[in-house]
Amino acid sequence: MHLTPEQLEQFDRDGYLFFPGLFSTEEIRTLTEAVPALYARREAYNVREKGSDAVRTNFAAHMYSEPFARLARHPRMVQPVMDLFDEQVYMHQFKINGKMAFEGDVWQWHQDYGTWLNDDMMPTERAMNVAIFLDDVNEFNGPLMFIPGSHKKGVVDARHDLSTTSYPLWTVDNHLIAQLVERAGGKQGGIVSPKGPPGSMILFHSCLVHASTSNLSPWNRVSVYLSLCAVSNHIRRHKRPEYIAHRDFTPIACLPDDCLRLPYPVDLPWRDGLPASALQTSSVPFADMKQAA
Repeated sequence: MHLTPEQLEQFDRDGYLFFPGLFSTEEIRTLTEAVPALYARREAYNVREKGSDAVRTNFAAHMYSEPFARLARHPRMVQPVMDLFDEQVYMHQFKINGKMAFEGDVWQWHQDYGTWLNDDMMPTERAMNVAIFLDDVNEFNGPLMFIPGSHKKGVVDARHDLSTTSYPLWTVDNHLIAQLVERAGGKQGGIVSPKGPPGSMILFHSCLVHASTSNLSPWNRVSVYLSLCAVSNHIRRHKRPEYIAHRDFTPIACLPDDCLRLPYPVDLPWRDGLPASALQTSSVPFADMKQAA
């Protein structure tokens, strides 16, 4: 799937593109049926909500689950990012976010690149998210909220929030959010929230400021996020474990477009469990590690 000149122009202006119902019911069923077993695992890669057993984020399912390994190589998700970067990409992060009914907590206002820069030493913002809805997303179950055009500001000031939720995040303060929203149109479009059926896809810039509210509805809102990074822009530090920030910078080789309907073979290196290496971390930048060696 390639982006049109009009879509490229819209992405440059707004910082995101929305594709309602891009994947079929059959394709989405393959993924949704695999989620409960993944969430049930008592592994480090399942981050649970604060004070709850509900999974907030499942990391790296493409390393041990066949359906998600195929999704990680799907041309509808990977090719548009290569079009935007004009370069091959690797998987920086893969997560299944579970905004579960009644229990899904907030995601504070943030830029993804803020975390990737501060924690992983990713050189530039040549990385972005591609998200796919596994459930219907409506105004009640905590949909994503974007501030259109906020990516044009580049990296903004942020603080490391270690207390609000169970997952640490580099967050943007309320005063700056108010300024960005007003700049984007205030009550007339300063905040947008793409909503749609399962199978809808969102592509958004790593500097686009976004958030989501808690889910007080009786409906789950599970989405999959592929964080794709230009190969030349790979991270320079292993401060976070590998299941969160990957260290294999091999370009993604796409499967055929029907890969969610047919059982194409895929490599599952963590099928038999999380290796010890995936838990190891280092706060030393790569360059310093090489000099020390």
